[in-house]
Amino acid sequence: MALSRKTKIITIVALVLALVLTLFLYFRFFFVYSSGVNAGDINYFQRQGIVFKTYEGKMIQSGFKANGANTNGLRSNEFKFSVTNKAVADSLMRCSGKRVELKWNRYLGTLPWRGESQYIATEILSVE
Repeated sequence: MALSRKTKIITIVALVLALVLTLFLYFRFFFVYSSGVNAGDINYFQRQGIVFKTYEGKMIQSGFKANGANTNGLRSNEFKFSVTNKAVADSLMRCSGKRVELKWNRYLGTLPWRGESQYIATEILSVE
């Protein structure tokens, strides 16, 4: 039994739409957009959530202000991150107030079970 022309067109359009949706979801939520290393003092690290319990933290990074209107010396940057690896999370729980160097991956979108941040810490490189 041969498919009608209309059925073939609908099937092809549906397959193309499914492919486009799959590619969009992959690049939005699973493709590593960038990766890098940040160093700073762990301000807090906690496990939180109602449905999905995730590990969330904030690192304070110090630096100097560039030339501009408010050039009064030091500034601090906050680096908010999430952790999905339990071993890394357990180590960070003991690092509050310490200077830590974290390796991270950045994703374009967040998933509820992965954390609130686009930045996912994957490894602790050093603790001072």
